[in-house]
Amino acid sequence: MILILLLSILFFTACGHPKQARVNVPPPPPPTSTTTTTTTKAATAQPSPARPPVPSTTEPAEETASQNDSSDANLAEPTVAPGTQPIATEVGLASWYGPPYHNRRGSNGEVYNMHAMTAAHRTYPLGSIVRVTNIKTGHAALVKITDRGPFIPGRVLDLSLAAAHKIDVWQPGVAQVKVELLQASAPLASGGKWAVQIGGFPDEDAATKLADHLTRRYHTAKVLRFASPAGDWWIRVRVLEDDHGRAQQLAAETKTPEGAVFLVRLD
Repeated sequence: MILILLLSILFFTACGHPKQARVNVPPPPPPTSTTTTTTTKAATAQPSPARPPVPSTTEPAEETASQNDSSDANLAEPTVAPGTQPIATEVGLASWYGPPYHNRRGSNGEVYNMHAMTAAHRTYPLGSIVRVTNIKTGHAALVKITDRGPFIPGRVLDLSLAAAHKIDVWQPGVAQVKVELLQASAPLASGGKWAVQIGGFPDEDAATKLADHLTRRYHTAKVLRFASPAGDWWIRVRVLEDDHGRAQQLAAETKTPEGAVFLVRLD
């Protein structure tokens, strides 16, 4: 009986449902340093495009200051040594000129700026410095001769707009002035290149007719006919060797029904 009982116990134990054992599965390992390094190299091998530089909206301070200084120097009143005495003096009418001559090339080869302290004179050497005084108001200014003119009888000087403002010529347009040559860029008594300028002619045909006549009369002279920025016509006669004596004689011999005849220095 005892044997049967033991066999029965063993039989029922074998037929029971087994219990599931718990297994602790470890988490997957983190990415190794080798993988990270490979990814980084791949990113380095294909760099992203660089950003274009952002343009600056302002100029460097030093460059701007330099440009302003240069501009101010070009517009400033010229200077002479203290106590400089006049080389020559004349009294007459001064006028001023601006548009349409502004930003056009003047007789000295530079672009005329009506805001600079300059003037036009028929015979003083280009680059000379003169003191011009308004006789009525007493206001005076120094200007540099950079152009030729005025080509109107009775006038001795054509001022820039800036100079005309400074000595009270701008508003009336014409004023009686004293012109004192303080510094000459070349001798006055000798040398120089001289010519005769005739005009202006409102009609081109009249200018052409006189130019043809002068060409036939003076075979060694070079006669030029040209339109001024103001719209009228002018004649310039360059004598042989630009000689002062020849130019002066031609000016004395030439008569014209329109305009006037002027002796003019070219340099």
